[in-house]
Amino acid sequence: MKVLIISDTHRRDDRFLALIERIKPIDMLIHCGDTEGSEELYMAGVDCPVEIVAGNNDFFTDLPREREFNVGNYRVWLTHGHNYYVSMGNSILKEEARARGVDIVMYGHTHKPVIDVDKDITAINPGSLSFPRQEGRKPSYIIMDLDRDGQVHYHLNFL
Repeated sequence: MKVLIISDTHRRDDRFLALIERIKPIDMLIHCGDTEGSEELYMAGVDCPVEIVAGNNDFFTDLPREREFNVGNYRVWLTHGHNYYVSMGNSILKEEARARGVDIVMYGHTHKPVIDVDKDITAINPGSLSFPRQEGRKPSYIIMDLDRDGQVHYHLNFL
């Protein structure tokens, strides 16, 4: 299973459209918020299930603020992260994820990619396709692969 995880696109949809053409097919698309009104484009741009949450810049949307769902045998909590002070680190977010009993928490907001694997929780932030803030400032995304045994593998990629 091939899952594309993106975030913080801020209506710069050209990069998403080019990325999809390059990496398709995918089995699932996950957007960690701040589409700024482009959620319909993301849902129409792929032929697979899509999970999207509202970010702090998604003002007039019906998107949920948070979602919980399964990817394979893994329980995933999807949130933009701004309500959990992720700009200061992800420790509060991981505490909440543990309390919820999930395996993986996916978030955005910081525009900096993170793959933080602990023994009991994994925190994933794909960074931003539009306005990256990490050193080098390359737009980023994560591919989450589930192998034949259902084990998860994460691949951080840059445009």
